Amino acid sequence: LAYLLWPLSFVYGIFISLRRKLYQMHFLKISYLSVPVIVVGNITIGGTGKTPVVIRLARFLKEKGWRPGIISRGYGGNTQHFPCLVHQNSNAREVGDEPLLIAQHTACPTIIDPNRSRGAKNLLKRSNCNIVISDDGLQHLSLGRNIEIVVVDGERRFGNNFCLPAGPLREPASRLNSVDFIVSKGTARVNEFKLSLIPDYFYPLIQPKNTYTAAHFQNKKIHAVAGIGNPSQFFNSLRKLGLQIIEHPFPDHYLFKPRDFNYGKDAIIIMTEKDAVKCVGFVDARLWCLRTKTELDNQFLNALLNRITAIDKNLKSSLN
Repeated sequence: LAYLLWPLSFVYGIFISLRRKLYQMHFLKISYLSVPVIVVGNITIGGTGKTPVVIRLARFLKEKGWRPGIISRGYGGNTQHFPCLVHQNSNAREVGDEPLLIAQHTACPTIIDPNRSRGAKNLLKRSNCNIVISDDGLQHLSLGRNIEIVVVDGERRFGNNFCLPAGPLREPASRLNSVDFIVSKGTARVNEFKLSLIPDYFYPLIQPKNTYTAAHFQNKKIHAVAGIGNPSQFFNSLRKLGLQIIEHPFPDHYLFKPRDFNYGKDAIIIMTEKDAVKCVGFVDARLWCLRTKTELDNQFLNALLNRITAIDKNLKSSLN
């Protein structure tokens, strides 16, 4: 099937390359901001770990004295009012699961808007942020950026290396030659920096301050629920913790309903944080969440900080 679709992929690849050239030659407008802009994206469809990287970078920059603001597409949300400011108590069904998770974990001003340039400009008007992080948006070339970070799945990599629709690539793999940093989840190759998503603890959704280890679930039947880009990664992480699970994969950004959890009144249901934020309103004692922590290579963080400092200095001197 992939080879049958390859002619369409070839046309798609030509279109992507031509579009990029038009931006580079300034036939299509690029909007630049007065502050550094970091784009965290990927070149494949499906989950690679962009959102955890955005959260970790935002918290890291805050620790270093920066005031990050974050823009996102808000995919999965149903709001029609853009730009839209995301609050920590926003509804994931309106603003999307990932922006809400980012706002809750970073306490940074977060704006969703399909038009990244408009969203970024609005972010600067509505906050005192001095650096912008775009969650996804590598292909949204109308937004000027100073640093591009691509997150790849260290295990799946680029599949059959075909562009859509014959393969998983949004852009040809050669696009990696033009980005500033490549972060690889799980295993890193030459010129890549490692991203580790490490299971931390479990908590019940009705009492999120109570934490438990995997030992609490030993020898119990677990219903594992995942509405993320790569559900198998979540399922495998639970198995590595020694849990006996029944897999329940759902589409990415799936909006859960109570009837999706008809596994019995005494069932133990474990999900990701991205899924948990979509269950507000029908939480019960059966629902649990696995909290993970994100670790990034210190060499990467230091190199990124040095790059940002230099860019900020140049931007300020150009304005003066």
